[in-house]
Parts: sequence; structure tokens; C-alpha cells
Amino acid sequence: MTPAPIRILGIDPGLRNTGWGVIEAQGSRLSFIACGRVRSDASLNMGERLRQLHDGLMGVIADHAPHEAAIEETFINRDPQSALKLGQARGVALTVPALAGLVIAEYAANLVKKTVVGAGHAEKAQVQMMVRVLLPLSAATTADAADALAVAICHAQHRGRHCERSEAIQPPGATAGSFRRIRSSR
Repeated sequence: MTPAPIRILGIDPGLRNTGWGVIEAQGSRLSFIACGRVRSDASLNMGERLRQLHDGLMGVIADHAPHEAAIEETFINRDPQSALKLGQARGVALTVPALAGLVIAEYAANLVKKTVVGAGHAEKAQVQMMVRVLLPLSAATTADAADALAVAICHAQHRGRHCERSEAIQPPGATAGSFRRIRSSR
């Protein structure tokens, strides 16, 4: 019997541009669904920019109905101000899928690159090329969208470990058993 397809939302958080990509995984077969980026207006105050990211990601979830979400972990930034801004954007990127009731997994950038390219220190161009190879119908025209698709691909390969373990972030009151019931009802 063929496993039911799982729709995965990959998110590459950023304050200016938050990339997103939606794929469907059925066993080892991956299918491209959609991708893009949510932009925030740099002329607005921080609260308004974060609201733009929130509203954009909520729209993506409403439009594409993913079952699970995967987010790239941030690397340590030398500039504390940039790190704080990225952290705030990342907070929105974690909160939106949690509010939608999705289980969220986080992946280190090196694991994403190793999964997609085969090398943990691959260049962005290599990641984009491999995303096009793995998802031939992909319409990723920006690095942000390609990175988000790479995060989704990584999750498709590693999701059994993250969805069954306590490291996966779950909405309040959810358990591994309730997640399976939620997933099977979609």
C-alpha cells in the first residue's frame, strides 16, 4: 500500500525576505507544489514588518494546507543587531505554523545542504541547482525560495526522526499520538 502524501512547508526565515516552499512527499517521491517569498517593507517599523511576515505566512498556509513545517536554524551572526532582527523574524516563522496546528521541525543549515547537495558546506548556487534537479517543476526564482524548498526536501528525508521525537515543536496540548490522528484525517 502506498503511503499517503504529506504536504511539507519549508521556511527560510529572514526579516527582509522570508522564503517559503511547499512540496508533497509520498514515500521517496517528491513533488513541487509552490514557492515564493514574503517580503517586509524596510521603511516600516519593526512591529509592522513582523506583521507583514505573519500575514504572508498565514496566507501561504491557508492557500496550500501543509501538514508539517520545517524551518532552517539560524547561524551565529557576528553583528548582534542583525542577529536580534533575524531572531524576531524567526520567531514569527516558528509561531505561524504553530498557530495553524502544524508540527514543526528545525534543521541546521549544514544538514539541509548535506541532504540536498551531499556536502554540508555547499554554495547557494549548488543548492539551487540541486533543488531544480530534485524538483524539476520548481519555479524557485529567488535564493530564498530555493533555500526554503531545500529545507522542505531535508524534512522529507528526515521527517520520521523529527515527527516521532520530542524535539519537534508541537502546539500546546498536542502529543505524538494526537499528531498522527490529525495527520491521518487530512
